[in-house]
Amino acid sequence: MAESRHSVFRQFAASDWNGFLKGVEKEGLRVDRNGFIAQTPHPEALGSALMHPSITTDYSESLLELITPVCSSTAQMLESLRNTHRFVQQNLGDEVFWPASMPCELDGDASIPIAEYGTSNIGRLKHVYRQGLAVRYGRMMQSIAGAHYNLSLPDSFWEKWQTALGDQQSLKDFKSDQYFWLIRNFRRRSWLLMLLFGASPALDASFVEGVRHDLSRFDDRTWYGERATSLRMGDLGYHNNAQSSLNICFNKLGTYTQTLDRAIHTKWPAYEAIGTRRNGEFIQINTSVLQIENEYYSAVRPKRTAHSGEKPIQALDARGVEYVEVRCLDLDPFSPVGINEAQIDFLDLFLLDCLLSESPRIDDSECKVLDDSFKDVVARGRDRELIVCRDGGSSPIGDAARAALSRLESLAEMLDGWNGGEVYRNALSAQQRVLSGDRQVPSARVIDEMRASGAGHCDWAMDLALRHQNTLRQEGLAASVQSEFITASKDSLAEQKKLEASDTLAFGDFLEQYLRS
Repeated sequence: MAESRHSVFRQFAASDWNGFLKGVEKEGLRVDRNGFIAQTPHPEALGSALMHPSITTDYSESLLELITPVCSSTAQMLESLRNTHRFVQQNLGDEVFWPASMPCELDGDASIPIAEYGTSNIGRLKHVYRQGLAVRYGRMMQSIAGAHYNLSLPDSFWEKWQTALGDQQSLKDFKSDQYFWLIRNFRRRSWLLMLLFGASPALDASFVEGVRHDLSRFDDRTWYGERATSLRMGDLGYHNNAQSSLNICFNKLGTYTQTLDRAIHTKWPAYEAIGTRRNGEFIQINTSVLQIENEYYSAVRPKRTAHSGEKPIQALDARGVEYVEVRCLDLDPFSPVGINEAQIDFLDLFLLDCLLSESPRIDDSECKVLDDSFKDVVARGRDRELIVCRDGGSSPIGDAARAALSRLESLAEMLDGWNGGEVYRNALSAQQRVLSGDRQVPSARVIDEMRASGAGHCDWAMDLALRHQNTLRQEGLAASVQSEFITASKDSLAEQKKLEASDTLAFGDFLEQYLRS
């Protein structure tokens, strides 16, 4: 029998291990003091949403996205994220930064302003893409916020890992295969993350106005899922019926990029009926199943930093997978920055084990089972009688979750032995305490704290938003860090103007060239 990957990894020495590379993209709505989505433009003090390296917008002009650089430690990453939050909070005026994944009070699609990126062709392309999302799916689901966690391992690890496995491919191809190996196991186990970190069991009534649903009434302004962990990841959140035909189960890079490319070039009748223009203005990039690759929504993505003008799948095909992006994380509403240290350290441990465990290809039947299991935990993960798939079989969710954490114990001990300290054992222990009942899963804590406060979703989240704002404003920024943010904002605005002045093509011609590339 071939030696297991875990056994091969255990033969590494502490000097062979250089840790993880990591970053986060954290979204959140700007909200006025009445608890309504902000109608104001992106604050000029925050710079250009098109060009700023760490402060941008996602779908809506009101939906901020804060981005860290690639960091070599959790502490470094969280300090970077916290500094960005501190700067943002200084420049929101009377508005607040919403702490929950499910949005504040809305008044239909018209109340959600689509993000603006200026008059450059690239800026207009980003805006038209978002117009396309609006005409395809409506704007409501685009007001939801989350955190995306990006993780990679340094080339020094991959070179040693490739030698240890006796692999003869190019390093580029080996890394891509290994990242897809990790992704397949992530697909098998991601239900656990929804149980441990799902934190959106309730929503404001305005989000489901006129929509059929099976939620329970919390109060006259709030609905909730009695056993739900994450409404954000359920049927009321991100979904796309046209994409159900894609059948992407992430077995290897070639089929992944080919499938996405085919979707971008395959017309979809409903989108053809809409057309690309309305009253002479572009309202979607094309009429295909996907306008661009990023329209495909999944809980995890293989990623590669693209060059200017390069499409994501072109970057992946040319240079292989660079990192994985975990996209299923709800905001932690109890953290001023939306995520917490123990969560990140646990994710590192969880993702490394996905790489080190056996990971056969996923066939269509397993793909459906995995999708169904994930949806079940999202909808009723706090139901102790729920059965989930595990290691080719099935078991009650509590037993499956405890077993999943137990398998990480020896890996946590080994990493702590190499690094010194108890970081990974502490992160694992924190989640084991949740499952033992000493602490609550976040989705249960949200409901219990809403009940204890006597407030519905909006009022409860607004109180948290104000507390987080006070905390971050009182912390402030070191003068040198403050100066760096102010300079970055000014530079980004200047860069946007320079880009706009340099454009020579009409947007229609630019778009035609883009679609041909």
